[in-house]
Amino acid sequence: MAYTVPDGLGGNRRVHAVKGVCFVARRGEAIGLIGSNGSGKSTLLKAIAGLQPVESGTIHTQGRPALLGVDAALMGDLSGERNVILGGLAMGMTRSEIMARYDDIVAFSGLEEGLDEDPAAGPAAPPAGPAAPPAGPAARRRGGLSPRPSAAPGSPLSRPLRTYSSGMSARLRFAISATARSHDVLLIDEALATGDARFRRRSRRRIDELRAAAGTVFLVAHAHAAIRETCDRALWLEAGTLRMDGPADEVVAAYEEFTRTGATPPSM
Repeated sequence: MAYTVPDGLGGNRRVHAVKGVCFVARRGEAIGLIGSNGSGKSTLLKAIAGLQPVESGTIHTQGRPALLGVDAALMGDLSGERNVILGGLAMGMTRSEIMARYDDIVAFSGLEEGLDEDPAAGPAAPPAGPAAPPAGPAARRRGGLSPRPSAAPGSPLSRPLRTYSSGMSARLRFAISATARSHDVLLIDEALATGDARFRRRSRRRIDELRAAAGTVFLVAHAHAAIRETCDRALWLEAGTLRMDGPADEVVAAYEEFTRTGATPPSM
């Protein structure tokens, strides 16, 4: 996979983001991707997801890979609850499927627990009167998106997405992608670096559930603790090439030694 970029001299040059990478991922595996910034980790995930064409070689997958993150579909001026619906539609869910899983998505995100709220959003508006009981799943399913879910006044879900902190919005994206439906191959790019310890525990449990259902999980994370805790295998990419493939603890230890000492990385 390569890009054409200006060379600063009036011409262009080809930059190979990923080259010569070859590996087999098996059902039930959780595989971490580590490496320096610009080493090709996110590019590789996009290629596996079918979002980035390859110049040579082939990528074979069984099932439909899903790259976590529905950023292109979410809209900053819409509320969190409306973005849950929009994100579900972008993932190919029907309206009835979204309504059936809405409560699970919201609960997973933890937004209604008031965790990690952004002080810049200002104080919550007081309710105009006695709070109405939350709409249940049956009411949400009736008529598709109308009547739609109704977040309580002052709830983060009632606020525009643009008022969310980066952690809150990342948690909502993870909740939509990981909870909305089951995945044969789930690709996660840095999402587990957000949220508090409770959210990270929920995320790891969800990944374990996907693996138990014979799904495959890829995780990109600069937080190596997340790789060690979540993955049993890791791939080390450096300058677009695969430098090491093996047990997560061993690969992470080798990479940390490389970053600490500047030693020449291994080659495969």
